[in-house]
Amino acid sequence: MKISTTSPKIEPHTGCVASALTILGNKWTALILLDLSDGPKRFCKLEDDLGNISPRTLSKRLEDLVAHQIISKQSFAEVPPRVEYALTPKGNDFIPVLKQMAAWGTKYPSNSRLAD
Repeated sequence: MKISTTSPKIEPHTGCVASALTILGNKWTALILLDLSDGPKRFCKLEDDLGNISPRTLSKRLEDLVAHQIISKQSFAEVPPRVEYALTPKGNDFIPVLKQMAAWGTKYPSNSRLAD
């Protein structure tokens, strides 16, 4: 018996959730988007806000999100140089998903935190 991994009530066609997860399913990605929902941030501010994320991991996640046009990267011609990251309209479309995740997390709180 073949088990279907899709639900017609949730996915309009097979692979929608899998497609979203290829972009947004990495550890830290949703938390980066949550932090950027407050407005544009610089790398150091994101690093401070997220806590125990390594600079290399943050850099890679930001690079991936820029490549998928989920966030934008704006460089300012200043001394010292300044770079800000912000949600794009495509990234803003993820905010309702984050709100639903927060509602679920409120309803079913976990006793464990993300591994540092």
